[in-house]
Amino acid sequence: MGELVEMATERQLLRELAHHLKEEAPLGLPLDYFEERNSKERELKGEGEEMARAAKVISAIAVSETDERMSMDWETLERDAQSCRRCGLCEGRNRVVFGDGKVKRPELVFVGEGPGAEEDKQGIPFVGRAGELLTGAITKGMGLRREDVYIANVVKCRPPENRIPTPEEMTGCAPFLFRQLELLKPKVIVTLGQTPQRALTGSEIGITKLRGNWLEWRGIKVMPTLHPAYLLRNPPAKKDFWNDLQLVMAELGITPPKEAVKNA
Repeated sequence: MGELVEMATERQLLRELAHHLKEEAPLGLPLDYFEERNSKERELKGEGEEMARAAKVISAIAVSETDERMSMDWETLERDAQSCRRCGLCEGRNRVVFGDGKVKRPELVFVGEGPGAEEDKQGIPFVGRAGELLTGAITKGMGLRREDVYIANVVKCRPPENRIPTPEEMTGCAPFLFRQLELLKPKVIVTLGQTPQRALTGSEIGITKLRGNWLEWRGIKVMPTLHPAYLLRNPPAKKDFWNDLQLVMAELGITPPKEAVKNA
């Protein structure tokens, strides 16, 4: 119960910050004004640094409301992404990795962090070792085809050495993902790892604590779970990952293959 209260408090602070960024900052009210209003809450929670990081991420949500990409159709959005130079990641990319899968109302969308080396070569998300694991979970575990779902990332270009995207990179790229999700209109979004759940919810709660708990993004159910790359390093965590996917299947009315249940 304590974690739920903490999450509710954090979301309220983030909503107020988003309101400030969208409505008050353009009128000349400095961020100090927002910080002064919420200093007591932050002091009680002891989350000054976490709020600063979350503030940078949540700014992408506020900006996206007025970003020109939020009115684009799918084809225009993809063309814009292919030529995007809004952050420094464009300097080192080989390919823009826009996304892959069913684009007409898929029930399920997976969102990862960013492209790796193999994805940067092919221009397709999740085709490396982590991608093989995810594909196996979709096909052998859930009994779906990869083309039945849509797979995307928070950032469309590979961060150097596969590092975590910076808040600025996420802010520049987030409107692409947000518009994709608005056009796709899935029933469920599965976020893979800390970065995508942070991008969609603004939460700084660790993924190992947050996984397996239903969240929401603009009226769409969100299931945060572990990133496949983490599962490669920590095979015992596959059980948690499978448990989370079972919750997703139950929500979508999907019956897993008998073999998947047998081997679980």
